[in-house]
Amino acid sequence: MTGIARLQNPSAGIGFILLAIVALSGNDVLIKFLSGGYPLHQMVFCRSAIGIAFSLVILQFEGGWTLLRTATPGLHALRCLMIIFANMTYFAALAVLPLAEATAVFFVAPLMITLLSIPLLGEKVGPLRIGAVVVGLVGVIIMTRPWESDASRDVSLWVYLLPVIAALAYALNQVLTRKLGVSSKASAMAIYIQVGFIIVSGLFWLVAGDGRYAAGVENGSLVFLLRAWVWPEGADVWLFLALGVNSAIVGYCLSAAYRIADAATIAPFEYVGLPLAILWGWLVWGEFPGPVVLAGIALILGAGLFVFLRERQKKRYVVTRKRLHRRF
Repeated sequence: MTGIARLQNPSAGIGFILLAIVALSGNDVLIKFLSGGYPLHQMVFCRSAIGIAFSLVILQFEGGWTLLRTATPGLHALRCLMIIFANMTYFAALAVLPLAEATAVFFVAPLMITLLSIPLLGEKVGPLRIGAVVVGLVGVIIMTRPWESDASRDVSLWVYLLPVIAALAYALNQVLTRKLGVSSKASAMAIYIQVGFIIVSGLFWLVAGDGRYAAGVENGSLVFLLRAWVWPEGADVWLFLALGVNSAIVGYCLSAAYRIADAATIAPFEYVGLPLAILWGWLVWGEFPGPVVLAGIALILGAGLFVFLRERQKKRYVVTRKRLHRRF
């Protein structure tokens, strides 16, 4: 029996992924809310610096400092780079796109995870689930509307492509999480990620922290990336603290979820973030998706739910066959 086969606790994996998605939803709201006055790399640095403190506490409960040792530092570094790239591209889009639209386009990630789990993890995915992935991708195409010219758009097409790119990087990250989780604890993997965020955002500060590259830039996403660091004002300090706590919750729960359950099983539960994004967009910014966007969301959500239901049906069939076999 392989290490991956032993790490099977789908119920706990589902619980962890649901908690992670709720925290991620709150994280998106906080970052979009703060994006008008602070640069992305400042928020990333602060949330990771705060989040790593919580993760270090969890590390002690799971076994202590020795858990940070790894025989595969290269793969952990690659996993770290994937999630950093995913965050940077997604949040750059979030600064200018409505919350529900950015989230919905990004939620092609679970479908990508389903596809990537075939060659990278050896998980079996049948033609019906592959068909569902295609339907989800059609939903993304409908939402991004590539047939429209930039003149008829409020936001250019390349901004819509940012969450798609982020979704691919995120999918690769979670597939690597499943692979590396055989020998690494969730707290250790969360700390690796947070250290990576601190290093990359610190480098951003050294190069562009004074805002020199933001001068004359009109694109909202680029301004968000290149704006000068500013000390948080008033209640914003508490929002930065909330970002840090969310970072610890997300980092640990995502690592734990993909470590103890099949990627194709728990990935569809990430779609809980779609209705949450619509709700927050409506409550905080008065945004509500139009009919075209809703149609795209429906296709993506429907595809994800089909993948989940198909997975459950397949597992029940396998269990039943095993029980029948044992009777003879």
